[in-house]
Amino acid sequence: MTTLSGLVAQTLVCVSRRLRPVLLICLLAFACFGVETRVWQHSDQADFGRGTAEHITLSSDGRLTLAPSFRELFDGGVPYLWSVVRDSKGTVYCAGGAPTGATTKVFAISPSGKSKTLAELTGLEVHVLALDSKERLYAAVLPDAKIYRIDASGKSEMFFDTKQKYVWAMAFDKEGNLFVATGDSGIIYKVSPAGKGEVFYRTEESHARSMIIDASGNLIVGTEPSGLVLRITPKGEGFVLFQTPKREVTSVAERDGVYYAASVGQRVSTAPAPTQSIPPPQPAPAVTGMPPHSISVTPSPAQTPAALPPSLAASSGGGSEFYRIEANGYAQRLWVSGTEIVYAIGFDNQGRPLLATGNKGIIYRIDSSNLSAELLTAAPTQVTGFASGAGGVMYAVTGNLGKLYAIGPDYAQSGTLESEVLDANGFNAWGKAHVKAEERGGGVQLETRSGNLARPQKDWSEWKRVDLKPTGGQVDSPPARFLQYRLTLNRGPHDETPEVSSIEIAYQEKNVAPLVHAIEVESPNYRASGGLVLERQTQPSGSPATLVLPALGQRRSQLPQSTIEGVGGGITLQYAKGFMTARWSASDENGDSLIYKVEIRGKGERNWQLLRDKVSERQISWDTTAFPDGEYTLRVTASDAPSNTAEDALSSSLDGEPFVIDNTPPEILNSKTSGNVITFTAKDALSWIDKAEYSIDGGEWKRLEPVNGVTDSQVLDYRLTVPASSAAERVVAVRVLDEADNVVVVRYLLQ
Repeated sequence: MTTLSGLVAQTLVCVSRRLRPVLLICLLAFACFGVETRVWQHSDQADFGRGTAEHITLSSDGRLTLAPSFRELFDGGVPYLWSVVRDSKGTVYCAGGAPTGATTKVFAISPSGKSKTLAELTGLEVHVLALDSKERLYAAVLPDAKIYRIDASGKSEMFFDTKQKYVWAMAFDKEGNLFVATGDSGIIYKVSPAGKGEVFYRTEESHARSMIIDASGNLIVGTEPSGLVLRITPKGEGFVLFQTPKREVTSVAERDGVYYAASVGQRVSTAPAPTQSIPPPQPAPAVTGMPPHSISVTPSPAQTPAALPPSLAASSGGGSEFYRIEANGYAQRLWVSGTEIVYAIGFDNQGRPLLATGNKGIIYRIDSSNLSAELLTAAPTQVTGFASGAGGVMYAVTGNLGKLYAIGPDYAQSGTLESEVLDANGFNAWGKAHVKAEERGGGVQLETRSGNLARPQKDWSEWKRVDLKPTGGQVDSPPARFLQYRLTLNRGPHDETPEVSSIEIAYQEKNVAPLVHAIEVESPNYRASGGLVLERQTQPSGSPATLVLPALGQRRSQLPQSTIEGVGGGITLQYAKGFMTARWSASDENGDSLIYKVEIRGKGERNWQLLRDKVSERQISWDTTAFPDGEYTLRVTASDAPSNTAEDALSSSLDGEPFVIDNTPPEILNSKTSGNVITFTAKDALSWIDKAEYSIDGGEWKRLEPVNGVTDSQVLDYRLTVPASSAAERVVAVRVLDEADNVVVVRYLLQ
């Protein structure tokens, strides 16, 4: 779970042959081909941060360098180490514990790396250690917040009992007095070298949560729950330098007369917001992602006094902020995270602040008000404390698991960044990789691997090294859908680190022929709306002026739809005798623009005749009166030529289902009249009879049903009995329509 500062969203830049910005603009001005060279580009913190880094420092402006060396010196065998100090002889002391058991241990690690248990104290945890001017070690235990003094032999004695629940910080002044910050009454004690203590200052807060003594002898104290940074003079005069927007100031520090404070958690304020003017924060490496996890150790009721710090035992929602505070109280926010918990502040050998955080084990380096770096990541999930060593070495202790590490001052011998997986969404060939780097005496190596599974596993290709050149190095991984790179930085002979600022890998999807999925030939005598305007045509009764078709493949209602607008992918057809409309569906895996060729062939014919070419829409209407009646088939050929060169263009065809062109009216055969009874047979060569109607003496047309009562074939018999009349002569007109709206009319004279 590597979540980097400033992680926001994936940046996958796919551009057309992105050689230079000007060339990019020019290329985009032309028609955009579907199958084109694209570029996978990583150049900022979010891009690189989605990968997995080892011994790599990632800055907030997207630059990769080697991390400082990070060496495990000691495994305490306990869940947490909370505090670490170092004496002048180079011995490192650390302590911690867990809210279980009856005793806790203090460990000593010699300059040669030999470790031992220096002392075993009654209590559950040692939360803070301190050294006096004689380099005697002091340890505050939980529960009951007692302070023990431990000599070089490991012998311990009770030094001071605070009578409080928690000791959060201890610091010695120049006279050898020990100041003790406690909770949950927020009292600061002053304890003489003889162990006699008294209340020095009451913060009126629940916890005096963090504390240092500055060069002038002032106490700088961070509190909880109001998130205050207090300055308390040696005379006990207090002044609020700054109120943070957070609940708890977990750590304070001072360097060159400037104070630093880290605060965490959400604060519910009942007082007005502080009036101090804080400048708007510069763009800072805000972290987004999974919420932090509280440490999953639950003390039993009897052990409640040994509870974890407020930032761990309670919900730490709200993230962390880090401030630089001048002596006059002017505060500037340097860094913010939406999820991390800052436990401690340190300084590297160049005086830059370091932040020990959880719950991802990340150490951040703060370079300026708008630049920071994820310096390194520890395998344990919390980095809980710092101590400075000789020669620029920093010591860090961790929680979950409790270990001691040495940081720097040299760089790691090598470091790697294994990228996220590129999903190129198709079968792709890989081009050249371009790495923008300054080697500075070190070395940069790039490897790639590819596969057709979303997650790299044994069925991917092996890692293959890219021969990097100024003009780019060819990626030799097999063509596939997915790609991953591994970047390796190597330290130079004089402790130099290379710096990488961007990686670009070109790729191009294989051109795949488009597919025509379905062809539908619609009802005869209708054409698509728009285009050439025809003369107004009279349609037979019952045929709507317009016909609305649903989306391709869906059945349309048999009811007239002359007032319904086309929706859902449908089209509207206008009545036009003799016209026919066809439409089709097609797709292209590459997203290419398509054009179509439509051909027609009659039943029994061998050759296809061109009906329409270079059609850009997925439908055509044509005049069928130029074709003899009969059964026909349409062929639609889709081509991706608009998006490819002539050499690369591909096409595919689909033959539709047979359909009928019928422009010949039905016949009326076997007509007979007997008195007032007319009988006849209606016959059509290709289409079913649709209906028959009659009119007497020029009156309205009335429907005539066939003898069998069902209109169900190409041949139907009819019988018409004309109502009796006193007229000497009657004129009867009969008309028959087929399904293609072809009409025949016959006149009968009855006397």
